[in-house]
Amino acid sequence: MNFKKKAEIELMRKAGVLLWQAHQLAGEMAEAGTTTEAIDAEVEKFIIGHNATPLFKGVPGEVPFPATCCISVNEEVVHGIPSARELANGDIVSFDIGLKLNGWCADCACTHAVGDIDDEKRQLMDVTEECLHIAIKEIHPNIKWSKIAKKMAKHARNAGFSVVETLVGHGIGKEMWELPQVPNYFSRGCTDFRLKQGMVIAVEPMINVGTKEVETLSDHWTIVTKDRKPACHFEHTIAVTASGAKVMTCGPNGEAWAMK
Repeated sequence: MNFKKKAEIELMRKAGVLLWQAHQLAGEMAEAGTTTEAIDAEVEKFIIGHNATPLFKGVPGEVPFPATCCISVNEEVVHGIPSARELANGDIVSFDIGLKLNGWCADCACTHAVGDIDDEKRQLMDVTEECLHIAIKEIHPNIKWSKIAKKMAKHARNAGFSVVETLVGHGIGKEMWELPQVPNYFSRGCTDFRLKQGMVIAVEPMINVGTKEVETLSDHWTIVTKDRKPACHFEHTIAVTASGAKVMTCGPNGEAWAMK
């Protein structure tokens, strides 16, 4: 488990601001009739144009991940591959983007409504964002992660939704995926840890309308809900400081999802 010094956290913050800006671009393009591959191309151009490196493109697997962004629509939980698919009114679309700037990584995700969405999708988005807000509010040194994860899961389940358990958040720093694993729920089989000053973690609740069960499509990447009901994903990279959570992937003035 790698602990970051104050100067290193400031470098990660610079990466986080650039990633927030990339998300603004993606969010502005999330309109009916826009293809997911067009959004991906613009985000990649933006990241490379700011001397940063997209972190998801080329990630090894059965086949390397082929894009800069994971773009997941409706029943797609995470790892959706951008394509010629056009977004449609009533969709919800999640952008999960990671980049490295000056040797330091940032990772975050946000779900957007495309046009007018139904009440169920709106509630799903609200509750998932609230789960991330709970984590931001509760993160302090010496708190066990299990205490926070239980609150997040309880909030989602009390709303009638389910928490994906096969996918978790993670530590982050010079590498995208570092220890510890950061689940959005807690059960007897989970490994617990105590938050310490200098830890930087990516917290990313993934919440489903129906079953918590998921499966991977034949493209080897896209993970969908098994019952094909909608899913939602919000994420921030967060540093643990003496005074609590420092969100690394918000805007320069602290603006972002799950911050209020």
